[in-house]
Amino acid sequence: MKAPARLQALMDEGLIDSVSRQLMSGKEASVYVVRCGDETRCAKVYKAATERSFRQAVDYTENRRVKNSRQARAMAKGTRFGREASEAAWQSAEVDALYRLAAAGVRVPRPYNFFEGVLLMELVADAEGDAAPRLNDCEFSAEDARAHHASLLSEVLRMLGAGVVHGDLSEFNILLAADGPVIIDLPQAVDAAGNNHAQRMLLRDVENLRNFFGRFAPELLKTDYGHEIWDLYQRGLLREDSALSGRFERPQAAVDLGGVLREIDDARAEEAARRLRMQQAS
Repeated sequence: MKAPARLQALMDEGLIDSVSRQLMSGKEASVYVVRCGDETRCAKVYKAATERSFRQAVDYTENRRVKNSRQARAMAKGTRFGREASEAAWQSAEVDALYRLAAAGVRVPRPYNFFEGVLLMELVADAEGDAAPRLNDCEFSAEDARAHHASLLSEVLRMLGAGVVHGDLSEFNILLAADGPVIIDLPQAVDAAGNNHAQRMLLRDVENLRNFFGRFAPELLKTDYGHEIWDLYQRGLLREDSALSGRFERPQAAVDLGGVLREIDDARAEEAARRLRMQQAS
């Protein structure tokens, strides 16, 4: 196919040789299958963001640092230059997270290059060598559901060990490769220690995994791995090979009504976003 203008720049630089086809298109980016020498890779072309598919992007960008003070001031004021700087920072956050997590051994696509708003990375493939499907397009036996759930919990532990919370982990941004699940879409990843919303996001990520795989293995719906993982993390006891029980005794304390209402609002927003993704996927 003819290379889109954004990818032509990479061809001019010799980073890719040709564009095979478009793999997907979403609100945040379009993804293309490209050829680089003898290898097939994918190129994620970020779109200018006028809105996000998940609410309150400020929650995700909390505590992200910008080295240039002029950029920081412009971003705070919301000027045109500031909006452009914010978009660049949003894109680079995914690149930084991919490199950080790949180095920690987390199952994410291997990043190769980031140039002019295009992320060049590994194409996650199935057993036939085709682009791997998302989990929401797959059906599982109870045994496979339990195995994939356990595998992804291990990835959550590795991510948290690297100081990262995905922030939007669900069946819509996990691919089923030939050798197991691979986590994708990380522009909203947050620093576990530096973001006040990290706990809530981690709990939601783990809950999403529980609810999805619980469709195929209902016993998973009774587990509470999220609170168990965060408790170990807070106490400095979390390890990559930490033995998890899926049970957690919550301490008895006064009810935080404001916190409960925020959780209800977040749950409603998450369900609305899930329905939108399902409509787009159908």
